[in-house]
Amino acid sequence: MNSTLSGPLDALMIEPASTEDRNAVVHLWERAGLVASYNDPGEDFDFAIGKQSSDVLIGRSAGKIVASVLVGHDGHRGWLYYVAVDPDYQKRGLGAAIVGAGEAWLVSHGVKKVMLLVRETNTRVVKFYENLAYETVPRTIMQKWLSPPP
Repeated sequence: MNSTLSGPLDALMIEPASTEDRNAVVHLWERAGLVASYNDPGEDFDFAIGKQSSDVLIGRSAGKIVASVLVGHDGHRGWLYYVAVDPDYQKRGLGAAIVGAGEAWLVSHGVKKVMLLVRETNTRVVKFYENLAYETVPRTIMQKWLSPPP
């Protein structure tokens, strides 16, 4: 899946990430404030890239990775993680473009519903997702670590 967005940048090329993109993508996630102490973003990248049920999509402008989404599904629901736009490139439609690419990836894999989680420390993005027709649904999220967190 490759797509191009023209507009405020020369062009945004969206494509699956390669293993060579790992460090740049992790750096983007860090710059965007998405890294939590209990998640190793490099391991998350390695776990998701290029699989049948997951991948990492990136947006490049002038050769630089400026947007990303880690996308995956469990056979029933699709999920978006690490939706990121480089802070220097925000407010230009890149977030909507990378979310749209993630949604298209899920549709191409037969997924009918997409979910995402927003940390309570990141509520400033809720309006962004509401503008993309996402809605808050009341749920209780439960977790269990199967191995100790880092």
